[in-house]
Amino acid sequence: MKAARVGCSGWQYRSWRGVLYPPGFPQRRWLERYAQVFDTVEVNSTFYRLASRDAVAGWVEQTPPDFIFALKASRYLIHMKKLAGIEEGIGRFYERIEPLVESGKLGPVLWQLPEWFTRDDDRLAGALELLPPGRHCFEFRHPSWFVPEVLDLLREHGVALVIGDHPERRFQPIELTTDWTFIRFHYGARGRRGNYSHTELAEWATRIDALRRKAEVFAYFNNDWEGFAVRNAITLREMLAPGDGHRPGRGPAAAGIVAGRQMHA
Repeated sequence: MKAARVGCSGWQYRSWRGVLYPPGFPQRRWLERYAQVFDTVEVNSTFYRLASRDAVAGWVEQTPPDFIFALKASRYLIHMKKLAGIEEGIGRFYERIEPLVESGKLGPVLWQLPEWFTRDDDRLAGALELLPPGRHCFEFRHPSWFVPEVLDLLREHGVALVIGDHPERRFQPIELTTDWTFIRFHYGARGRRGNYSHTELAEWATRIDALRRKAEVFAYFNNDWEGFAVRNAITLREMLAPGDGHRPGRGPAAAGIVAGRQMHA
């Protein structure tokens, strides 16, 4: 079995008070607390605005040496520039996250395309040629992208196809295009209000264990409301089979989170 890292899409959620963050726990230490339980996080803020180098340096200082940050690429490059003429913009993006690159804590960079962005092989190929060294993955949300020619382009450049789970996008396949993969859990179909049911998580654990025979896995829960992401991520992680790269809960309070009990600093 190859490694599997499971985390959440962000950590700055007030609804996680009493779930991950004890009442009164200072917000400036939320990342530190998050990193006691998880070994990876997907950062959404870099999608909306360029990161502050000082803030990024703070992320590095507040997390253990083996902690990994997955970053969303700027929507300016994807939604506005539509992947064309983005070389300068990529440079600016990477200049701001240099502390992560230098620390070795930068994991995959996620390129999330909107639903209206239909297949354009030339634009995709041009963007893939410009990607800096490191791990990159693309999340397509229009069904036109899921064809052999596009998957072959990703394979040619060593880029992962994001496996997205959402009830409204069942057309997104479980497909490997390199020796690692990236899974985004957006919305549970059988739990309440987007929570993932125990059965759903068990089914995904089986799928992920099958993927781990060929690929390293990065998985993130985006259903942050009501603390669902925290509980779902921990439950899924504990369901995964043991083996090389299996990452159990970081802290002794993990079980308390799943049960919904408040935790101590």
